[in-house]
Amino acid sequence: MRTTLTAPIVFVLVVLGVGCAIGSTNLPGPWYAGLVKPPFNPPNWVFAPVWSVIYLLIALAGARIWQQAPYGVAMLLWIVQMLLNFAWSPIFFTWHRTGLALGIIVAMLLAIVGFIVACWPTDRTAALLFVPYFAWVAFATLLNASIFILN
Repeated sequence: MRTTLTAPIVFVLVVLGVGCAIGSTNLPGPWYAGLVKPPFNPPNWVFAPVWSVIYLLIALAGARIWQQAPYGVAMLLWIVQMLLNFAWSPIFFTWHRTGLALGIIVAMLLAIVGFIVACWPTDRTAALLFVPYFAWVAFATLLNASIFILN
């Protein structure tokens, strides 16, 4: 495996930068406040710190795989889950399309699992970096489904 600090730095800057830009331009707002939510819905302030840590883990996993196999299946799955991740907030918070957002988050969850499975044989660290992401997106999927059903 080629090791250099360039890839991790670039991945962290891009993932956190784009994630923060999307998060700050697609805020929950009054529409979200008015929705019926399940009792396990966390307060809004929880999301930014959790996503910041998760984006850091996603970036580090992506950089590791980029350095090993930039054109492999794992990298393709990393890109797919990232595109789905970045698409979810505008669709949910800006367009108010909770059903479409649910389809996207389910696809994202499958891409995350695919990434973990694809990485496991060659880079368990990259796979394990995605475990908290999987757990959070599984929870977010339940939350999205609950909001879709309740509203």
